[in-house]
Amino acid sequence: MSSQLAALRTAAARIGTTLDEGTTCGELTREAARQTGGTAALLRPRTQTGVAYEAVSGNPAVLPDARWAAPATQEAPGLEENRAACPAPEGPGPALCVRLATNGHLYGTLVCARDGAPFTGLEAAFLAFLAEHAASHIRHAREHDQVSGIVGKLQRALLADPGRPHPNLDVAIRYLPVGQSAVVGGDWCETVRLHFGRTLLIVGDVMGHGLEAAVDMTAYRSSLRYIASADLPPHRVLRQLDDIASREPDRRPATCLIARLDPNRGQVTLASAGHLPPAVIDGQGRTALLPIPVGPPLGTGLGGYESATYRLESSQTLMLFTDGLVERRGEDIDQSLARLSGVGIEGGAGVEDVLDTMLTRLDAGHAEDDVAVLAARLHHRPYDARR
Repeated sequence: MSSQLAALRTAAARIGTTLDEGTTCGELTREAARQTGGTAALLRPRTQTGVAYEAVSGNPAVLPDARWAAPATQEAPGLEENRAACPAPEGPGPALCVRLATNGHLYGTLVCARDGAPFTGLEAAFLAFLAEHAASHIRHAREHDQVSGIVGKLQRALLADPGRPHPNLDVAIRYLPVGQSAVVGGDWCETVRLHFGRTLLIVGDVMGHGLEAAVDMTAYRSSLRYIASADLPPHRVLRQLDDIASREPDRRPATCLIARLDPNRGQVTLASAGHLPPAVIDGQGRTALLPIPVGPPLGTGLGGYESATYRLESSQTLMLFTDGLVERRGEDIDQSLARLSGVGIEGGAGVEDVLDTMLTRLDAGHAEDDVAVLAARLHHRPYDARR
């Protein structure tokens, strides 16, 4: 008995190794064919195109006509036994059909056939267990796909496009969610038009990933757009954002970097809430970090933000980014930032090319966290106060 139980566990462990339904079906038929020394395949519930075997493992010529097992693929509420009552097979040898059912839900029928001896009661029970095990994984896979689809729609709804900067700025933005499942997380970029041709540039990073981080990210962005309408200096914008967030106990903390560009004066004023410093790429393509005072993350209620102002020439590109661009597991952050500073850019490259080069040379496609990055360069146009 112990050896049979061990064999059952080993066989079950080979089924449902992923959340992909097709993979689970293939694992089931391969294991069923292995255990019976014959051929195994699946039938799905009847569709307009008729019935046909799927995920065949073994010699398909051994299988009976698919119509033989078709009645077993129909819903049967209250199933207590997975072994289906099928008529005598019309084929070269014995066959057995077993429902893929769990919790009253039917996902298809496993059909096994072989040349030689009929299937024993022990084999039928073994296959019934494997079919139920596979059905449970298929149910989980479908539920996962359904939830992922809902989350994806919500995330896309939450991801608002950044505002339009003044035409006296060239701006490029990139967002790369970590992995393949998330559409958007807690990283974000924003641009806000101010009076007299100035533009506010922002990058932020909410703690965590997924839908919860995206919801809080949207809250921060909404608050920022409201606060920015008062045309406050960057450190006072951070102060008000922190006050609002700290009054909401469920709001996740966030880091944030704000830059106010004034093309008429050729200046940039920056303030940071626990965020990494910005980078400046000069006309020769050399990259350097701008030192700025760093206050606590938003949502702590501690305040204490300060601004720093620098000259910004039209030949220079300002780049704001989240930590996913540079941070690597087991690496000191100073080393990570040094690697960014060492990236050389072709002289005279546009803001789009600057970002493409940075993302490629820092291997952002394999980053361990979401990446949001924004590049901006002053673009000389005749000044018009009505803009």
